[in-house]
Amino acid sequence: MHSLAKRMENLVESQTLAMARKSRELQEQGIDVISLSIGEPDFDTPEFIKEAAFEAIRNNFTHYTPVPGFLDLRQAICTKFKRDNHLEYKPDEIVVSTGAKQSIINVILALIGKGDEVLLPAPYWVSYYEMIKLSEGTPIAIPSSIDKDFKITPEQLRAAITPNTKLFIFSSPCNPSGSYYNAHELEALAHVFAEFPNVIVVSDEIYEHINFTGKHTSFASIKGMFNRTVTVNGVSKGFAMTGWRIGYIGAPKWLADACTKIQGQFTSGTCSISQKAAKAAILADPLITEPMKNAFLERRDLVLDMLSQIKGLKLNKPQGAFYVFPDVQYFFGKKYKNYVINNSFDLAMYLLNDANVAIVTGEAFGDTHCIRISYATSKELLKTAMTRMKVALEKLE
Repeated sequence: MHSLAKRMENLVESQTLAMARKSRELQEQGIDVISLSIGEPDFDTPEFIKEAAFEAIRNNFTHYTPVPGFLDLRQAICTKFKRDNHLEYKPDEIVVSTGAKQSIINVILALIGKGDEVLLPAPYWVSYYEMIKLSEGTPIAIPSSIDKDFKITPEQLRAAITPNTKLFIFSSPCNPSGSYYNAHELEALAHVFAEFPNVIVVSDEIYEHINFTGKHTSFASIKGMFNRTVTVNGVSKGFAMTGWRIGYIGAPKWLADACTKIQGQFTSGTCSISQKAAKAAILADPLITEPMKNAFLERRDLVLDMLSQIKGLKLNKPQGAFYVFPDVQYFFGKKYKNYVINNSFDLAMYLLNDANVAIVTGEAFGDTHCIRISYATSKELLKTAMTRMKVALEKLE
């Protein structure tokens, strides 16, 4: 009898991808499901980026690539970090990967082993937790709440750090909450880290360009944090390039070298054509991302306005990304016919089956009180989805 490796027993399927799969299955059956489950811009990649890819094909950039990425792309990323984030990285401190997801797992595998603890402010992106388990580390969630805009305090951080703490991972703007840590809040966390010099910080900034505050602060730019921070970014969200699969890190050279070593045994260098397209995106004026960001802001306001009309939902006002993360505890214990809502997963399945709207349970992100709604789709579909949700939730009693 065949059996899988023991690590597979504890590895959980991504709930965002699972809900997207269920949505597709229902759609294939002819059911009109509106999917608000996946974090993917519904915009097309800008033409000048596609043209850079065509040019790369015409110039025969079709061979194996250096493991950490083409030098000219890593130089472009250094230019971007200096221009946008006031960070002085060198090309040998940059590693380009097949999406920011690979960038993050490279770092975790390079640093974390059995007995090592990794701190995750909750809610956290769904894959952080499973990646830590895969590395045999121990994920430690630091809880927050909608009343605190889903942000942890310095006091909570200090209390969570132990002699086994090796890594702290967070995203800002955050997936799933859309919350954003401003410079003052990051400085307060940095004061705590100053007391614990052995802890490395992974700052996931993939939603940098979808920030409604008008200003993004990189954690590595905070005094004392540059040499112990891994800055993660990519082109998927800000440039509508999800399928191109390009992510990257800026990191201390010793850690960048370790990530290159790991990547060399997993995937080697990422797609040559995608790298040339990414270079065009990264060197472009960041203002080209404004129209998409403004569209997301309009959608956020539309969704918040419609959700605020549903009794029982508790909302905050996300300052970035393209998600809302409402607290839905009001509905726990309520039912429609024979279907009882015991938790956020039950509510997600109820909305899928009764309203034909796919969202993701907050349990996947470390918060059992919430659901994640992506507004990365058209205003017309969002209006229909919010209306369907209102009708379905008002049936619960």
